[in-house]
Amino acid sequence: MKPTALFALFCRPFTQPLPRHLRASSLVLWMTLSSLTPTLAMARDGVDVGGNSAFSHLVPADTVERSAGQQYSQMLQQAASKGALAPKDNPQIQRLRAIAKDIIPFAIAWNPRARDWRWEVNLIGSKQINAFCMPGGKIAFYSGILDQLKLSDDEVAMVMGHEIAHALREHARERMGKNAATGIGASLLSQALGLGQFGQTVTNYGAQLLTLQFSRDDESEADLVGMELAARAGYNPRAGVTLWQKMSAANKGAPPQWLSTHPSGASRIADIEANLPKVMPLYERAKKG
Repeated sequence: MKPTALFALFCRPFTQPLPRHLRASSLVLWMTLSSLTPTLAMARDGVDVGGNSAFSHLVPADTVERSAGQQYSQMLQQAASKGALAPKDNPQIQRLRAIAKDIIPFAIAWNPRARDWRWEVNLIGSKQINAFCMPGGKIAFYSGILDQLKLSDDEVAMVMGHEIAHALREHARERMGKNAATGIGASLLSQALGLGQFGQTVTNYGAQLLTLQFSRDDESEADLVGMELAARAGYNPRAGVTLWQKMSAANKGAPPQWLSTHPSGASRIADIEANLPKVMPLYERAKKG
């Protein structure tokens, strides 16, 4: 049975029983997902985005982080071989690392694993308007996003906070879990805890971490969590509005690569503005501190 047909069966009204031959598989899927307790966001001041998806628990976090670390190292090696990796005395890389140093302490509250991540921040010389944070805290900025958009420190903090938020909310791990679950079907979910073929499927998806696309919901979460992280670190969250205004202006020509997986537009700015009252007090508190 095709995965789409399988999941359609699980969405049938409860009054319509599943065929006998699928009841065991459906029970495995239900028990697997229902036994995974989502990691809830903190009940405190700031933004509220709910808990992490249960699908992220279908993929071991250390597997994802290890794969991300390997791919990140390979990327840096390739950049260095082309003379595109910024040296540590580069003013822009020093700026990025200083901003990251301010933000990272507030990341742990969103994901306890972040305490043990080996955070890295690097700058790659390229005209691409792009930046990302891979699972495990592997951050990279392309010089194009700094130079072409003329980003202020506050705007850099919004970009960095957004990307860090993807890692903290484990969006890549969630996406891999969904892809793997769809690809192997319910009959193999019983192997999730022991991996087996499931582990091989995860490995295949993990090979595409650098090009993994997130959903609109993922992007909205990253906007809000990133804005809060930056505000707590003392960066003005209003910069989220000016950042996306610059992104929209840059999008009038060839769309920046950063926008290929980061939807933009008036609705995005409106969401940020609607949540400013939740994070401005955090910013004001950080400035006084």
